[in-house]
Amino acid sequence: MPAPFPLPTEYRQSHTPLEDVQGMAIALLTASVGLVFLTHLGFLTGQTAGLALIISYATGWDFGPVFFLVNLPFYALAWKRLGAEFTLKSIFCVGAISVLVDYLPLGLSFEYLNPILGTTIFGVLTGFGLLGVFRHKASLGGLGVVALLIQDRTGFRAGYVQIIVDAILFTIAYFMFDSYIVAYSLFGALILNMVIAFNHRPDRYIAD
Repeated sequence: MPAPFPLPTEYRQSHTPLEDVQGMAIALLTASVGLVFLTHLGFLTGQTAGLALIISYATGWDFGPVFFLVNLPFYALAWKRLGAEFTLKSIFCVGAISVLVDYLPLGLSFEYLNPILGTTIFGVLTGFGLLGVFRHKASLGGLGVVALLIQDRTGFRAGYVQIIVDAILFTIAYFMFDSYIVAYSLFGALILNMVIAFNHRPDRYIAD
């Protein structure tokens, strides 16, 4: 028989520090590989990562430092609303992604990558990477923090919040990039957000 909704607090179990470390390490590597597929194609995504990619492509600056800096304004909000543990874990995760996405290509190359396949792999891998980060009480960016806050307060799924934000971002991108880049990028972002929307269910995942 399914557990009641929501699951009573006494049935929840906390992650141990070792479980947090290994869980976030796997999630960060998975998400980073997905982003490497995306950046190899020169495509975009949503959220603060999408904003960082737009800046990176426009200026020639490396994605990693830009991504880290773009997220700085959101850390104060995270600290105030979600606590020190969440904020510190999120800073670590964003920093790790910033390094991994810039340096993984040194050991990973593509002779040919179909755009549909590449964006699909990006959406699935980065989506599941985000799920892993969420489940260990962290996020990969400022807008993810906002999405989680809205979900916690209203019950409106974090994935759906991010779809709305992405729609706004891609409308802006339409006027800055070729239409095929925006179309492929939107496809990948939709897959990513649907992975989160269908699978980020705190009522079904009982560990804290």
